[in-house]
Amino acid sequence: MSQREKTVLVGLHRPTVKRYMVEDSLEELAQLVATAGGQECGRIIQERDKPTPAYYIGKGKAQELAAWCKSRHIEMVVFDEELSPSQQHNLEKVIQCKVLDRTGLILDVFARHARSREGQLQVELAQLKYMLPRLMGKGVELSRLGAGIGTRGPGETKLETDRRRIKRRINHIQYKLGQVRRQRQLYRCKRQSVPMPVVALVGYTNAGKSTLMNALTDAGVLVQDKLFATLDPTTRRLQLPNHQTVLLSDTVGFIRKLPHQLIEAFKATLEEVAEADLLLHVIDASHFEMNEQAQTVREILRELGLEEKPCIPVLNKIDRFKHRNTVNCLFARIPGACAVSALKRTGLEELLNRIAAELRRLSCGRRTDLALSLPYEQSDLLALLHQKGQVLKIEYLPDRMLVEARTDSHTAGIIRQQLQHSDGMREQIGLPGR
Repeated sequence: MSQREKTVLVGLHRPTVKRYMVEDSLEELAQLVATAGGQECGRIIQERDKPTPAYYIGKGKAQELAAWCKSRHIEMVVFDEELSPSQQHNLEKVIQCKVLDRTGLILDVFARHARSREGQLQVELAQLKYMLPRLMGKGVELSRLGAGIGTRGPGETKLETDRRRIKRRINHIQYKLGQVRRQRQLYRCKRQSVPMPVVALVGYTNAGKSTLMNALTDAGVLVQDKLFATLDPTTRRLQLPNHQTVLLSDTVGFIRKLPHQLIEAFKATLEEVAEADLLLHVIDASHFEMNEQAQTVREILRELGLEEKPCIPVLNKIDRFKHRNTVNCLFARIPGACAVSALKRTGLEELLNRIAAELRRLSCGRRTDLALSLPYEQSDLLALLHQKGQVLKIEYLPDRMLVEARTDSHTAGIIRQQLQHSDGMREQIGLPGR
């Protein structure tokens, strides 16, 4: 998107949806336009029972919008919901300017803010999947004509060539992202060789996750009052009051109507959330739609299969409230929450204590200390312990290894099953002072 393109926002108000929700969604769309570098010049909301198949809005409204845009030299019209390829094509023909939907705009914002090679690949993949069904040809005028016997006729159209090129690029990017996933898996295996709990920040975009990350770890993450200011995940060490060290990860923010293409493309990044032991759900307590934003995050976590992941709700930006009674009311709306101000760095000690207590609760019954006598031909079990736990001590004997290790109960069960027909398991012991 070029700088300061004149833009009009269009929304649809159905009888089943409250009007303030449509207006708030358009306000969020306006923030996306500003983040992408556009200039909002107006908003239009049409009252309809449902979108029309051809134009999303009514045909008369589309013609009225075309005249309005022409008189004001509007360069782009953005719709608050995803348009079908045919709707987008029809609207561009009528309005005679660029037409985008919410999905296309979010993809543009992501493309602007992706910094790492991985993030850029993920955004490009989502853009190509979005673009592929929207390619429109112009018939045989784009055909490549041949010469000689058997080559007369339309040949291969430019549209087909473009589609094939895009599909090849999609396959290439998916291969590259597969390499990224394998590299991340190797990093996780190395991390797990010295077990360290992982805590991930999740939340609605602009809820203050990066500010909280900086307040807790001095990570130096970019902080801006914009939607999706940071996309690439950041991981830093964090020491808790009980002197336990954990890894804290900052992840991409969520938003209503988050395009499915982005959720699919960013699964490599969101694997950090899936691998986390504990989630911190950062909520903007000062936003009047706090509950709706929190519900959006919970729905996306459910779509990722992470709804059962242990989670601490964190009410951020409480410095904007003058009276403690207001904060107490927020606690009633979000049970079990911890109130902080990442900007003013208040409430952080209580949050750190909550994290330590929750990790201590989760670790009960999950870590098992083992003393093993492993024959050398069963060294694959030692490799498993290195991958899934922490090897504390190894003593090499002529015919076997004496191993003291700590791992999760699931891995311990696998090892017991492997050794049940041998004398490899001497005993399960506690290792005090570890």
